[in-house]
Amino acid sequence: MNSNGFSSVESEYIRRHHTHETAENQCSSALVKHIKAPVHLVWSLVRRFDQPQKYKPFVSRCIAQGSLEIGSLREVDVKSGLPATTSTERLEVLDDNEHVLSVRIIGGDHRLRNYSSTISLHPEIIEGRPGTLVIESFVVDVPDGNTNDETRYFVEALIKCNLKSLADVSERLAVQDLD
Repeated sequence: MNSNGFSSVESEYIRRHHTHETAENQCSSALVKHIKAPVHLVWSLVRRFDQPQKYKPFVSRCIAQGSLEIGSLREVDVKSGLPATTSTERLEVLDDNEHVLSVRIIGGDHRLRNYSSTISLHPEIIEGRPGTLVIESFVVDVPDGNTNDETRYFVEALIKCNLKSLADVSERLAVQDLD
């Protein structure tokens, strides 16, 4: 592990796919999750820009406009309990070869201004079986009245929930694949 808590492999992937330019009033972070399911299976969930609710527990509904290509938009409805109701998001990157998806929030009823996230998937072996190293990073404006740490903690908590759910759904599907 290096000083930021990431392994050298993780750090290399972060350097390659997760560099965010941060302005003075922004915060950024990257999170890592190891999933006991092969990359192709995890990617089949992540790449569905039009169906984030398949693994994101806070999404109640998603309406995608157009085909799934760079620049496509989606309207996401957020489940109650969060300080948000809707989010308008644009697909920035969808790379099926490198397994990278990037999304930018361009509107909606929430406090995440200038939010952009990137998620990348990388094959690894976990307990002798094909697994997936998932890295998700973000950059976002720090809202007035909040600190960098408060904003980072809030967004990281949301991403951790999403990544745990992604792991649960993927690992359930992987077990079904073995049957």
